[in-house]
Amino acid sequence: MYPSSTRPSRQQTEQEGASAQADAPASHAPVRMYATAFCPYCVRARRLLERKGVTWEEVSVDGDRERFQEMTLRANRTTVPQIFIGDTHVGGYDDMAALDRAGKLDPLLGLD
Repeated sequence: MYPSSTRPSRQQTEQEGASAQADAPASHAPVRMYATAFCPYCVRARRLLERKGVTWEEVSVDGDRERFQEMTLRANRTTVPQIFIGDTHVGGYDDMAALDRAGKLDPLLGLD
């Protein structure tokens, strides 16, 4: 999403994510993704959400123990990405892609 040399701080990323959610039309359910910058599954999850035209709040867990612990407590998993749509824990990229293949992701996102 950001080149490593211009990558914003966690606070900037969270503020941008919150702003993007606030500015985004209410055409889909809120999406929150716990991720790291260069995880290949995180990259795939971002691409899938982009293809769907969905905005999301991304919480970087890169070297941030508090955010990582928050993710672990919420998802009961320690791998990234961890994706939430509304209050529903979708899981990781593979889980989200499986929902998409089964035709269940769009309804969960509210894109029917």
